[in-house]
Amino acid sequence: MRSLVTGGAGFIGSNLVDALLARGDEVTIVDDLSTGRRENLVEALAGGAELLEIDIRDRAALEAAVAGAAPEVLFHLAAQIDVRKSVADPAFDASINVAGTANVLEAVRAVGVPRLVFSSTGGAIYGEGDGRELPLREDTAVAPLSPYGQSKQAGELYLGLYERLYGVSSVCLRLGNVYGPRQDPLGEAGVIAIFCGALRAGARPVVFGDGLQTRDYIFVGDVVAAMLAAASSSATGAINVGTGIETDVLTLISALATLDDSPFEPDFAPPRTGEVQRITIDPSRAERDLAWRPRTALAEGLEITLRSLAPAVA
Repeated sequence: MRSLVTGGAGFIGSNLVDALLARGDEVTIVDDLSTGRRENLVEALAGGAELLEIDIRDRAALEAAVAGAAPEVLFHLAAQIDVRKSVADPAFDASINVAGTANVLEAVRAVGVPRLVFSSTGGAIYGEGDGRELPLREDTAVAPLSPYGQSKQAGELYLGLYERLYGVSSVCLRLGNVYGPRQDPLGEAGVIAIFCGALRAGARPVVFGDGLQTRDYIFVGDVVAAMLAAASSSATGAINVGTGIETDVLTLISALATLDDSPFEPDFAPPRTGEVQRITIDPSRAERDLAWRPRTALAEGLEITLRSLAPAVA
């Protein structure tokens, strides 16, 4: 099968590229390398994947790339994913997550790509979960608290529009808080990668707020499996990809300290604008429509992630 992955040099994208190559796909990667890293693709490029350094905001270049690759499935992961940056510069966030997604859809329509899998967010699109019945299902009203969540909702709505107008076959995967190997512990990254990096550096983890905020942490290997399942299905609309389990930040710190058998005490800082206190998402539809369920327990995923940054945990 021919596959194209936007954002394929990023954390999730590069793991997906590896899985596609492992099953025998011809893989084209579109990434401007602004946050994605070429080193994530060393083995993939050696294995035959092609990298095209293109910004998805460049419609002509993107459409030419899609036409040249003629993919049977396009995985759209390229995005601005930093909540804080979206709050500071919502227009920049929208230029990538809304206008860029519209460009992807135009390329898919023009070339006639049979299937589109869109990486959306379950952690930011629903808004605050505190006071609501958790885990949240796909029919829960969405109420984003950040431009990032709002821009991802706009992307989902555009996919629905293109399905109605042009018959584009697509599915939106609302991902929980994804973690695992290759997530950058130094830059703007998920909390698990940041904590693992701090632990290996002998630093104290910074906790914004009281540390009791919860997230639905899902291992990257499980997310990749969900994307592959979604690509081969006929499911449409939004599908949650998470565990349905709430885990608070202080529990993460305690679990990592146990794995490393090291002192790991938090430094507390003020809470950040645009971040929710509680969230977890219900993966029942993914199990029903994609025959998918998460298989990696948090303790196992944390150990794999920590080991990817340093020699094996003793």
